[in-house]
Amino acid sequence: MENIDVFIVVVEQQSLNKASQLLNISQPALSRKIMRLEDELGVELFARRGKKLEITRAGEICYEIAREMRQLERKLRASVEQFKTAETQGSITIGASLTTLQSTLPDLITIYTKDYPNTDIKAITGKTHEIVSMVKDKKVDIGLVASKIEQPGLTCVPLFDDHLCLVLPVGHAFAEIPALTVASLHDLPMILFSRGTWYRVLMDELFHRYGIHPDVKMEIDSFEAIIRLVSTCKTATLLPQSYLRSDLADENGLVVRGIPELEHTKRTTSLLFTEDAAELPIVRRFIAKAEELRERAR
Repeated sequence: MENIDVFIVVVEQQSLNKASQLLNISQPALSRKIMRLEDELGVELFARRGKKLEITRAGEICYEIAREMRQLERKLRASVEQFKTAETQGSITIGASLTTLQSTLPDLITIYTKDYPNTDIKAITGKTHEIVSMVKDKKVDIGLVASKIEQPGLTCVPLFDDHLCLVLPVGHAFAEIPALTVASLHDLPMILFSRGTWYRVLMDELFHRYGIHPDVKMEIDSFEAIIRLVSTCKTATLLPQSYLRSDLADENGLVVRGIPELEHTKRTTSLLFTEDAAELPIVRRFIAKAEELRERAR
């Protein structure tokens, strides 16, 4: 009965004129709605006394029940909205390797929370093999690692390829040399990422392949700390391209140089999840946003 709300307003305003103004409809149209409701119910809701309306006993009974119906409808709508909100809130636990935690995860969380701001996101960090185990053991909903992983029971979605870049402080002797090669890194004072991480493994493989022995001054597991110390200590470093946003070098007085051998040595950043996890709506949404980030990177 679509005219129930109209009926309630007429009763509470005790006037067709006031009710029509409040409902923003003409008085004749309002009268027709009341008459249709009376026809549906088979009773008179109002007694006409000239221009004055008096609610009948049947009208009083209908008014009380109509108010209950309105409250139930509001409760229904509130419950549905609460359910919809819960669907878009939820919580997700992400396992991220040390490098992806600093280079990729912040961007991914930013684009995810733009559309789903109420989601509770928890991040757990570890080495790549630890993240793989966490995903398999369902200790995290999804994993983010700087590697392609092929293991039974796991789905691996490659996001983008990444390579290392040489990062120098402004004024460094190598900053203006037209062409650098991997041989330039021999005996070069450097601050490198901690051993055991995928990017450090990538570096060590590179050094071994070309017989390079850099002068490693410090080993740190924080990109941010490395960035700060490169300028302070006037040393060089190797960092993944994905971390080197356009404004990062300018803000920290750094120069980023490409070296062909570094650009040919790539690592793939990937998402990891189990088939069971992929059934969860919140995980599917996160995967979709990760794929959106992949498209932006192309």
